[in-house]
Amino acid sequence: MGKVVVSEPASVLIDGPWRHRDVSANGTRLHVAELGQGPLVLLLHGFPQFWWAWRHQLVTLAEAGYRVVAPDLRGYGASDKPPRGYDAFTLADDVAGLIRALGERDAVLVGQDWGGLACWAAAAVWPRQVRRIAVLGMPHPLRIRHQYAVSPRGQGLAGAHLFTFQLPWLPERQLVAADAARVGELLRAWGGPGFPGEEEERRYREAMGIPGVAHSSLEYHRWVFRSLFRPDGARFAQALRRSVTCPVLHLHGGADPFLLADTAQGSGRYVSGPYSWRLLPGVGHFLPEEAPDEVSGALLRWLDTAAPPGSSG
Repeated sequence: MGKVVVSEPASVLIDGPWRHRDVSANGTRLHVAELGQGPLVLLLHGFPQFWWAWRHQLVTLAEAGYRVVAPDLRGYGASDKPPRGYDAFTLADDVAGLIRALGERDAVLVGQDWGGLACWAAAAVWPRQVRRIAVLGMPHPLRIRHQYAVSPRGQGLAGAHLFTFQLPWLPERQLVAADAARVGELLRAWGGPGFPGEEEERRYREAMGIPGVAHSSLEYHRWVFRSLFRPDGARFAQALRRSVTCPVLHLHGGADPFLLADTAQGSGRYVSGPYSWRLLPGVGHFLPEEAPDEVSGALLRWLDTAAPPGSSG
């Protein structure tokens, strides 16, 4: 399979205008990069990445007057990698715990991919802690379930890797083999034209080589599939049926080959608060990096929009 290179957690402590620190939230140590002062905005990354996916938005939002915090999710980067807790409920609890640990009562959540799922989950489970959510490249989870079932040749085929990730240990070995070459393949397969660049591929491959990251990141995928047949999955679906009442910005790449635009487009039915939908033509799955200026601009315009009276935003 090729050589496996082991990376240090310190490899993700990349220098920049932000500061790095550890925060204890929900019984877990989470590494965060933090910049700016003002209302709290949490930037939640996806697979197979880490906090650095938000480097552009960290700077832009902080310059606009926000306190911006980008954590490594549990199991990733320089955060703890406990043996369990890779389910949507724990992810939502981690987010709520992080908000409290940062000394705030609530926050705006911005999430891409799995970070987007964390947004949907936290808005359902912890609505008082969530002022508003911006979801990038992640349809509402009930919409994904529906499309996997009714569109096996469409969304089912596009997300077929979810099934191969269910195997024990082999997917971990494949992810880290040959200097984590598989990570580069996934980034190219899901990204739009020109993504990833050389630095992006190098950093994400290196981060996957941190001990425990391959297993932890795959455990999220295993839970989301296996829970379909278990009581915790039924509880999650029930929680998600509560309509999201806070303002929602939903951005999706028109060229996303993994989570299809058709799948994402029906997500508004699960939102009763103000819902803004925008498709970015020619953009793949990794919106914050593929279209950083467009994403930052859309976030700032949306954050600048006052929530209507009576909304939780």
